[in-house]
Amino acid sequence: MLAPQPFFQPRGTPISVFFRLKALSDLGHQVDLVTYHIGENKKFKNLRILRIPNIFGIRHIKIGPSLVKIPLDLLLFMKALCLVFRKRYDLIFSHEEAGWFGVFLAAIKKIPHVYDMHSSLPQQLENFQFTRSACVIKTFRLLEKKVLKNSRSIIVICPDLFHLVEKKGHREKTFLLENFIDFDLPETPDEQVFPQRKKYADSNEKIVLYVGNFQSYQGIPLLLETASRLKEDPVVFLLVGGNGRELAHVKDKVKEMNLDDTVIFTGQVPPTRVPLFIQLADVLVSPRTAGTNTPLKIYSFLKSGIPLVATRLWTHTQVLDDKIALLVEPEPESMAQGIRKALFEKEGGKRAEEARAHAENNYTYARYCEILTQVLESAIRTGGDG
Repeated sequence: MLAPQPFFQPRGTPISVFFRLKALSDLGHQVDLVTYHIGENKKFKNLRILRIPNIFGIRHIKIGPSLVKIPLDLLLFMKALCLVFRKRYDLIFSHEEAGWFGVFLAAIKKIPHVYDMHSSLPQQLENFQFTRSACVIKTFRLLEKKVLKNSRSIIVICPDLFHLVEKKGHREKTFLLENFIDFDLPETPDEQVFPQRKKYADSNEKIVLYVGNFQSYQGIPLLLETASRLKEDPVVFLLVGGNGRELAHVKDKVKEMNLDDTVIFTGQVPPTRVPLFIQLADVLVSPRTAGTNTPLKIYSFLKSGIPLVATRLWTHTQVLDDKIALLVEPEPESMAQGIRKALFEKEGGKRAEEARAHAENNYTYARYCEILTQVLESAIRTGGDG
């Protein structure tokens, strides 16, 4: 398995890689994971983690496209190249841009390749405003086309990506495997939740919870404008996540808007603590304003039994509808109205229960392992490029 990310860190793709590895281990497969030098070691049965050397002294890699990743990916390719000539593998399983050299390695060793497509990389360049170069974007599109064509099986994590790959003519070998698995953690007892809640809200106040990074596509400015409209309501906004400059920038904005008493920050927390914060919440929010992939947190939110308010954009509506969430327009007044409805009307609780039932029926670990098994079986039995 080739994972060009810091593994493990509590962020999108590494979390997805974690659960791929857990499922593969539980299914009895042996995996050599080739990944970056950064991250926490995770132990699974039959898993060996092989890291590239830290010859460049890089300690941090930001989310999204980055020039820093170029030399690291080169090292990852060289390490993988050495491995495939020293050991016989049944298949190569590549994440994100590692698919570019994953298909090459699979071709020279004549073994199947599985591409785990967490996003469309040409779309990422535009979404993160990494470059406007038509030449670079065209190159990424050609590379993506090559990977899709030469992979035996393709995993996509949301319906949007499934439709994109389907349009390119690869429906038969594409599998929708949403990132709906959570860390297996017990609920915090009520006697421990209440003291934690008092740290952030008075007994008469409601907690609106945001969990995630503070990248521009997440809609943090929208959330702050919404908070300013609810300043006179008995509501506090608890923002879990963010670090470094992005956190400092948002804190400065909160001071500028005189929202110090309304908006509270925790900074980045480990995934093991996120369920506690969800238990503290009266309403969960996803104010995302850009992008097409479904946020990973949506699946945890649906399972929680707590009302969810999200923007009525494709990033959400490919999974959410008006039966299981309060969908609002991506503007402050609409979101403020949605939060009030979720907090103070019965409709919020009703949709939360519908959401929990939907998640319990559709987002199970057994289903996750079943789909992953289909991916592997399809890759092994399929000849040619599909």
